[in-house]
Amino acid sequence: MSDYDDENGLAPPSRTIENEQAEDTIKILLATDTHIGYLERDPVRGQDSINAFKEILQLAVKHDVDFVLLGGDLFHENRPSRDCLYQVMALLREYTLGDRPVQIELLSDPNDGKPPGYSFPAINYEDPNLNVAIPVFSIHGNHDDPQGTGPEGALCALDMLSVTGLINYMGKVDLPMADSESQNTGIAIRPVLLRKGNTRLALYGVGNVKDQRMHFELRSNRVRMYMPRDKDKWFNILVLHQNRVPHGPQQSVPEGMFDNNIDLVVWGHEHDCRIIPEPVASRRYFITQPGSSVATSLADGESLEKHVGLLKIQGKQFELTPIPLRSVRPFVIDEVVLSEAAEEEGFELTDKIEIAKFLKTRVTELIEKANQQWDERNARAVQEGEPDLPRPLPLVRLKVDTTGVSEMSNPVRFGQEFQGLIANPRDVLTFHRSRKGMTRSGKVKIDEPELSIDDPALDTAAKLSKVRVQTLVREYLAAQELQLLGEGGMSEAIEMFVEKDDIHAIQTHVNEALRSLMKGVQATGKEVDENEIEEIVDRVREEQEKRRAAKLDQKASDNKKGKGKAANEDSDASIDSMLMDVDAGGSDFDAAMSDEPPPPRSRAAAKKAAPAKKAPARGKAKAKPVSEDDDDDEEDEIEDEAPAPPKRTNRAAVLSQSSKKAPAKSTAKKATAAKASASKQSQSTLSFAPAGRTSTRAAASRAKRKVAETIELDSD
Repeated sequence: MSDYDDENGLAPPSRTIENEQAEDTIKILLATDTHIGYLERDPVRGQDSINAFKEILQLAVKHDVDFVLLGGDLFHENRPSRDCLYQVMALLREYTLGDRPVQIELLSDPNDGKPPGYSFPAINYEDPNLNVAIPVFSIHGNHDDPQGTGPEGALCALDMLSVTGLINYMGKVDLPMADSESQNTGIAIRPVLLRKGNTRLALYGVGNVKDQRMHFELRSNRVRMYMPRDKDKWFNILVLHQNRVPHGPQQSVPEGMFDNNIDLVVWGHEHDCRIIPEPVASRRYFITQPGSSVATSLADGESLEKHVGLLKIQGKQFELTPIPLRSVRPFVIDEVVLSEAAEEEGFELTDKIEIAKFLKTRVTELIEKANQQWDERNARAVQEGEPDLPRPLPLVRLKVDTTGVSEMSNPVRFGQEFQGLIANPRDVLTFHRSRKGMTRSGKVKIDEPELSIDDPALDTAAKLSKVRVQTLVREYLAAQELQLLGEGGMSEAIEMFVEKDDIHAIQTHVNEALRSLMKGVQATGKEVDENEIEEIVDRVREEQEKRRAAKLDQKASDNKKGKGKAANEDSDASIDSMLMDVDAGGSDFDAAMSDEPPPPRSRAAAKKAAPAKKAPARGKAKAKPVSEDDDDDEEDEIEDEAPAPPKRTNRAAVLSQSSKKAPAKSTAKKATAAKASASKQSQSTLSFAPAGRTSTRAAASRAKRKVAETIELDSD
């Protein structure tokens, strides 16, 4: 049970149903991440996702559920193929349409979410022209999310299934047309209200949005959930499709940031099966993560047995029973270290033939293990009355640590010998080298530091929340006792490499540090004894670190003086009470929320940047850079470069915003008027040059002449 203690006396929902009554029990089949269409052109694995989806629908019919709930990524691609759409529509029609009466009553507005301009309702079993037996509710994921803008433009494959009446598409967030609108809208979640007997269910769905935006909306309390007035009498389910495991600051959604009136969270997007409901610390709800129904990567998490869940709800009580999927291929994964295996088996690391024999033996053992798993599961299902299924080719992955091995055989050629025995012969092997063991003669072996995240008192979630690049780098470097490179400068170089994607940052810092140290040692002006080198190097390195620290202090003081006024203005600003440690780097939305307009570019700055401009490409109309010496009859208009639009914080579908460039006339008076009118516009739009004013050839000639003039001026 959860350790939640509510001051208002609202206890967590019970995970067991007492005195189950069929007329009051809502039965739901839970599934997420079916990824239909994954490897659909593969001759062996092409139908795996379709077979799993077919089994899911068959289980829904077998267990006589009231509806099916899908947690996103129904399709693997944003634009599924016609064959993929055809098979999905055929399966939905085969297993979800029929004469069986739907026993769940819709209490919310059936027209909420229907396509504008059409009369049919959004919930398919409320349409008198359709005969629905098992409704299917689904949100979109990050693979099949809408593309476009506006209610008519933002469409995805689920919209196609929705208008055909085969699926009930929920959780579609209306994206704003501009950043100025997104600053005020937030995310509104309207539930689908259902009732069966005395049990009332509120179904909240949130399709995938970028994790940065979802994190910001939750942190800012801008996720509005429209709940019934007597929400305590409803069982509330939230379905979402986001990162659960942190991949960096604001690259995931924390588990404990949802409304505390939620009873159960169905989490999609993560493929490892954690379907047993898990409590959340200091919250009253539980989280279930069904995982994917097909392996889309040969990773450890995908090797877990695939399940769907049979969820029963009665009042404020629920039960979730995992159901294994029988149609999924068995998948086994293992790892071998060749240096250790060579000692145990007695072969040399330079003998490619012996290494290949050893790897073939290990792969053969994994194949036997996978086949044994299938036989045991199949025998158990047959005993329970299920039909016998033929054994499929298994998925096998062997991760090989090649540290100390100079050359390895081709993994694709190696896998050809297992053709017909496994489903993935081309990628059965994957090679990697251990960083800890990658040492050569003359190099210092990396010491094992005591990291703060290795505290045994911390659980996995706490460790992940404490992971910071700066902390890890500092702790690792402190453990190495660097002799030539200073910890501070090296730490900064690594941070530049990680955060700014500067691939040359570390190499540049090392070269500069070594040159500086050599100059410091040579500055002594005398022959250095071999025993004194280490002492001199340490002294020079300390002096370098002191100069670097003084330079940073000076830079910080200069920045403080320049920003003193801004700091005074912001001293009274309110502090976000929900600000988390992962938000220390700031949010992508902070820039968009700023009310201060960017400073306009001066005429001098435009002149200074002139040499960097190039002639426009042939066939493309671009703004013509003109100097003050141009004649008025030669298109003497100057377009001030508009500030770049803020970073998109929603899906890539939002493409409509642009920036309007206000032309400034040749006279200073007209330029001032143009800038004043441009500053009054709340939303900028793209302006195109009138047709017929200039030709591309003429623009290119003038640009070429200007570049030549600039080069001549620079040469003088």
